[in-house]
Amino acid sequence: MVAAGYCMYGSAIDLIVTFMKGVHRFTLDDSIGEFVHMGPMAFPSVPKKIYSCNEGNYSLWDPKIQAAVEKFKNPQGAGEKPYAARYVGSMVSDVHRTILYGGIFLYPADKKSTKGKLRLLYEGLPMASIIEQAGGVASTGLFNGKVGRILDVVPEHIHDRCPIIMGSPRDTAKVLSLYD
Repeated sequence: MVAAGYCMYGSAIDLIVTFMKGVHRFTLDDSIGEFVHMGPMAFPSVPKKIYSCNEGNYSLWDPKIQAAVEKFKNPQGAGEKPYAARYVGSMVSDVHRTILYGGIFLYPADKKSTKGKLRLLYEGLPMASIIEQAGGVASTGLFNGKVGRILDVVPEHIHDRCPIIMGSPRDTAKVLSLYD
């Protein structure tokens, strides 16, 4: 992969790109009709506690993913506050928020979709590139018998799928440590 990017439409129109040397954010300036470079984009040094996943699939996840989400919702440490749940249902929107504020985005494999649901070539790999270039971690979780990076998955077909666990290093470590 030599480049990856996405566009976010909302109150502002942002173009996020990486050429594998950091991530850059451009915002459309309506007054001149051009995208203006807003600067580099990276995970915050103190990420917020936000998790993002489709909990409608909870009963289909493996026990490690279920345990991780339970820990986000009900932390056991004294004085620890639960994570906020934020799920739009659009990978781009959820990952964009995850990079801006910190936290984690999960779309794990499940009993119905054992290879995951998101497409490797045009969802997993591009977003993993952006996440890692922004200082985050992008993992498959347990996939094909091992835990690994999304960027290490070699596609065999154009529509191959993969599970997704990506976000700030703190939060992805909490999930991935359950597989040790």
